[in-house]
Amino acid sequence: MNDFDKIINDTKPTLVDFFATWCGPCRLQGPILEDVKKKFGDTVNIIKIDVDKNPELSARYSVRSIPTLIVFKAGEALWRGYGLHQADQIEAKLNEHL
Repeated sequence: MNDFDKIINDTKPTLVDFFATWCGPCRLQGPILEDVKKKFGDTVNIIKIDVDKNPELSARYSVRSIPTLIVFKAGEALWRGYGLHQADQIEAKLNEHL
């Protein structure tokens, strides 16, 4: 969890994808996030948190449905989205916080 805290406390935006391997929409979200990461490169962090393997983080951020996407910057949660999001929606949110 120390690595997680270090990453979300970065001054560049960090998109956290709370997911589960058994979740259909979560499996669809993965390739979309890979494309977003290619577009933004090192200007943003994108990490995935498996809710089944990290229940303490899921509880800490009140993740009750998946996928849940949260954008952090300097440790502050700036945006939260539920369900499958398309690349343009995610890119718009990240651009707001660059």
